[in-house]
Formats: sequence, C-alpha cells, structure tokens
Amino acid sequence: MKNAIILFSGGLDSTTCLAYAKSQGFNCHAISFNYHQKHSAELNAAKRIAKHLGANHIIIDLPNAQFQGSALTDEQVNVPDFHSNNSIPVTYVPSRNTIFLSFALAWAEVLNANDIFIGVSAIDYSNYPDCRPEYIQAFQTVANLATKSGVENNHVRIQTPLIHLSKAKTIELGINLGVDYSMTVSCYQADSQGLACGKCASCTLRKKGFAEANKLDPTLYQNK
Repeated sequence: MKNAIILFSGGLDSTTCLAYAKSQGFNCHAISFNYHQKHSAELNAAKRIAKHLGANHIIIDLPNAQFQGSALTDEQVNVPDFHSNNSIPVTYVPSRNTIFLSFALAWAEVLNANDIFIGVSAIDYSNYPDCRPEYIQAFQTVANLATKSGVENNHVRIQTPLIHLSKAKTIELGINLGVDYSMTVSCYQADSQGLACGKCASCTLRKKGFAEANKLDPTLYQNK
C-alpha cells in the first residue's frame, strides 16, 4: 500500500478526506496540529476518529505567538457569527495551511509518501486565501522544487478531493464512504464536551450542508 499524509483536524471536511484517501487504498498517516486553539474538542475528536478509521495519527505542538490575532487563538478576539460578505474574517489564522502543509511535506519525505491530502473547499468556505485552487497549485510547485523526492522526479501530489464540492456534496460523499459525522467537531467555539455553538461560520455552513443534502444533522449543539 502507498503511504499518504492527511491533514486532519477532526472536523467534517478532514474526516471526509481521510475516509476518501482510505477508500483509494492508501495507508493513511493523519497529522493534526495544536496551534493553541481556544478549545481542544477538535483535537480530541481527531484522536478518536483516527483510531476508529485505523489511521496512524500524530499531533504536532506549534508555538503560540505566531498564531495570535485570530479569533480562533486570541482570547482578546471574539468568534463572530456567520457573515456572508467576501472579506477575510477574523477567524483566519495566519499562514495556517502553508505551515501545516510544510510539516506534512517533511513527513511525506520521511515516509516516502507522494500524496498529501487536504480537505479544503473553494465552494462553501470562509474566504480564506489558503483554500483557493491557485494556492494549492502554487504550493505543489514549491513542494516539487524544494524536496529531494520532487527533484528526483518522484513527484509530490497535493490532493484536494473536496475543493470543488459544496458542503452538501461533501457530506453525501462522506456518507457513501461510511463516515459517522456525529464523531466530528467543526465548531470554532465548541465547549469542553464538544457541543457546537450553531452560530459561527463553520457551524452555519455545516448546518446548511446537511439541510441541502437532505440528511439528518447529527451535530450536538449547545443549549438544546
């Protein structure tokens, strides 16, 4: 079996991505990051889901200072309710996907893996610049210029199976792959039990996806 690295948060998209990679016959190595998020519910979910799906799983601890200024990490910045304009919201985390993909790229070289999966979408998303197709293409170019495996023509592929899927289509794909979405945590401000707020951008897009897919939303919400 070929090795693959999966960027894995424990949320809806990354879990679908992990299940998809597994369905393609890859030996899956999931990598999660503690970048001092305001809650640990997502990382706890990542541990449970990786074990459930039989993936090797590691968590990388990153320094706190470089991620300040985001509503997901900075106690001085509140997580807003969902907004629908085209600006980049305060939940953007500085250079997050670039940093995560760089770690994944290094691990891929160690494991002789040519495939890195990331669950970004350019359809139902929060206008983050590091979720766009042109960003992924640019990073893949860098990956193949900057690594021994790339230089030796053993090319690295950044796989984005969800990038052109709506949240509803992502959910449909995951259900067909047997994903149990009740195990996932996507909320930007989940409580210590993993209960979702139901109001942030991530919760709003998740609820919209289940409604449009005409599937029961198994998410446990706060105050219900």
